[in-house]
Amino acid sequence: MLARLAAKRLLEIRQVFRQPTTSQASRSLSTALNYHLDSPDNKPDLPWEFSEANKSKVKEILSYYPTNYKQSAVIPLLDLAQQQHGGWLPVSAMNAVAKVIEVAPIRVYEVATFYSMFNRAKVGKYHLLVCGTTPCMIRGSRDIESALLDHLGVKRGEVTKDGLFSVGEMECMGCCVNAPMITVADYSNGSDGYTYNYFEDVTPEKVVDIVEKLRKGEKPPHGTQNPQRIKCGPEGGNTTLLGEPKPPQFRDLDAC
Repeated sequence: MLARLAAKRLLEIRQVFRQPTTSQASRSLSTALNYHLDSPDNKPDLPWEFSEANKSKVKEILSYYPTNYKQSAVIPLLDLAQQQHGGWLPVSAMNAVAKVIEVAPIRVYEVATFYSMFNRAKVGKYHLLVCGTTPCMIRGSRDIESALLDHLGVKRGEVTKDGLFSVGEMECMGCCVNAPMITVADYSNGSDGYTYNYFEDVTPEKVVDIVEKLRKGEKPPHGTQNPQRIKCGPEGGNTTLLGEPKPPQFRDLDAC
């Protein structure tokens, strides 16, 4: 019985991976990204190596670790490879990282499949991530995501036809006081021009405006999008703690 269920599950996963590339990003099985099946643009025998500019960055990254602990550099090297490859990691790039740090490829696969920061499928040059954790959800993150998907004409995880945009979800970006928020991972200029910026206090209208500015090649100001706030300060300015605080109370030891 268990064997039949396992076989059925594996068949479902294989069918998901065999769908056309345009729909591959909208996989319905969350566990599918823990598996790899060869595709024309993602197979081990495709040549991949760090660019000449990035090879010097590889040396710098490795210099931060003892020579007998090269494997500790796996995360920053995977991040560099992802930046170079337009925002996602093919298996051949993972193999290249494994060769640099002198470990079996499976040791790199384990890291790449564990952390959601590593994309196993193609993303847009501008990868938009909507925070979906409770504070942002209460403040309207679902409306933010819907506005992006409707405006771009894609589903979550899909890439627009021009290759510019993709939309995903990320859990807790750590800026709950400025909810709701999105992150824009900008892969449009490779690893040299890579940026990863927060856009906070967004509205459905504001995220559409951000998208259109990015489409024009502009760099919209990141941080809070609420003109009434300074960074994470309260809207309209402080209402408490306006002067110098009083010193703490303490006992009069001479009276004891």
